[in-house]
Amino acid sequence: MLSDMIDILFDGPKTAAHTLVLAHGAGAPMDSPFMDTFAAGLGARGIRIARFEFPYMVNRRATGKNRPPDRQPILLQTWRDVIAQLGDHPIAVGGKSMGGRMASLLAAEPDAPNISALVCLGYPFHPPGKPDRLRTEHLAALASPTLIVQGERDALGNRDEVEGYTLSKSIYLHWCPDGNHDLTPRKRSGHTQEANWDGAMDAVAGFLASI
Repeated sequence: MLSDMIDILFDGPKTAAHTLVLAHGAGAPMDSPFMDTFAAGLGARGIRIARFEFPYMVNRRATGKNRPPDRQPILLQTWRDVIAQLGDHPIAVGGKSMGGRMASLLAAEPDAPNISALVCLGYPFHPPGKPDRLRTEHLAALASPTLIVQGERDALGNRDEVEGYTLSKSIYLHWCPDGNHDLTPRKRSGHTQEANWDGAMDAVAGFLASI
């Protein structure tokens, strides 16, 4: 294990039927405005939310110095440590961008922990400006029930691109109208961030209730 104990931030009822562990994206911590809003909103919808930070973000918080994300093996081991710390019951996993992608890679492993479902908020289907470098190979045969919440104009995988990918039948997509990577629409679109985010949280709550 990377650490004896990892700090976990909880929202929502302790007696909830579902616990969803959300990891942050590459550039923002577990208490970013996006993460705070989704944790509070999903908690209000009756879901127990657990948040944690990867080692590089813990170090960034402690030192004030920006550090790049940890290597993938460290990110995945951190996920394993958090799941082990939460106990042996099945939990849903996911997160924002990189955090959700790491959760999906873990769920796809043959020896994955006891994961009931996967929720990705803004999945990075490819790096910015590099649509040919797809991060979808493991998604084609993913067995875990999965919800990907994606902005229609996400620069890391927009609707036109994603609808052309080969994805597992276990993956469901919720599209946020005119949303970017943060699921936020342009003002001129006639849609609002609040409506997109509320719709996304409703989709997550409905998805978890269905499994």
